[in-house]
Amino acid sequence: MATQRKAARKGPARAARAKARPRARPRARKVEAVPKAYGSVTPSLVIRGCSDAIAFYAKAFGARELTRMGGPGGKVMHAEVRIGDRIVMMGDEFPEMGALSPSSIGNTPVTLMLYVKDCDAVFARAVAAGANPVMPPADMFWGDRFSRIVDPFGHAWSIATHKVDMTEAQMRKAGEEWMASQAPPAQG
Repeated sequence: MATQRKAARKGPARAARAKARPRARPRARKVEAVPKAYGSVTPSLVIRGCSDAIAFYAKAFGARELTRMGGPGGKVMHAEVRIGDRIVMMGDEFPEMGALSPSSIGNTPVTLMLYVKDCDAVFARAVAAGANPVMPPADMFWGDRFSRIVDPFGHAWSIATHKVDMTEAQMRKAGEEWMASQAPPAQG
């Protein structure tokens, strides 16, 4: 339309040619094989009570809900939240489809690692929101202030703030010293 108006100002013949030209189609965007918003690995949690979990993650970790797809019986088939700069996918458990939550299997073999600016504050907020404290924040030999919780839905989370960049040699030495401090005293 703007092209036609410009051409009309320059004369009737030019206006007619501009009108006859097909409008340029918008260029198709190239589809990203690995979407930037997700990265190469994106956790997807199976949860008994996904709607409640989304509310918990908002309160405990500042999660922002991005999408929610309803499923049968009022369950959540698929949802996505953003925690920090990453997306976490989740949905309700569907035992009939083999999708079991930690509540159904009695534990989880997976821990989600969450780096934050203030480990102590996020740990306290998560516990206040209903998480089970497993390990209170402490400075660790690898350079992180580190803590662990289990959320009310059975998922384990490590919450950390990176404090010190260490070389591999420094980390190995600090790890050896820590292991030695954990060994039981020698019996004499």
